[in-house]
Amino acid sequence: MANIKSAKKRIRVIDKKTARNRRIKNHLKAVLKNFDKAMEEGNLEVAQEKLRLAEKKLMQAAAKNTISKNAASRKVSRLTKRFNAAKAAK
Repeated sequence: MANIKSAKKRIRVIDKKTARNRRIKNHLKAVLKNFDKAMEEGNLEVAQEKLRLAEKKLMQAAAKNTISKNAASRKVSRLTKRFNAAKAAK
């Protein structure tokens, strides 16, 4: 346990940031699951809306440094590629 006042404050700040990052990552997982579910059902209209939402949430997470910008871009690229392949197949 920290004894110095600034160290105690850092512990509190880290706890807040950890909670925020965990909340954002859990929300991201839910959004990505919704997109996967729509893709499995073959509902492209819903999948397109979920893709748009997933892209928005991934970029927001990257802006807050919860995930890296490259990771967010990579995930968006892969999701878009999957969606476009499914769209072309129909």
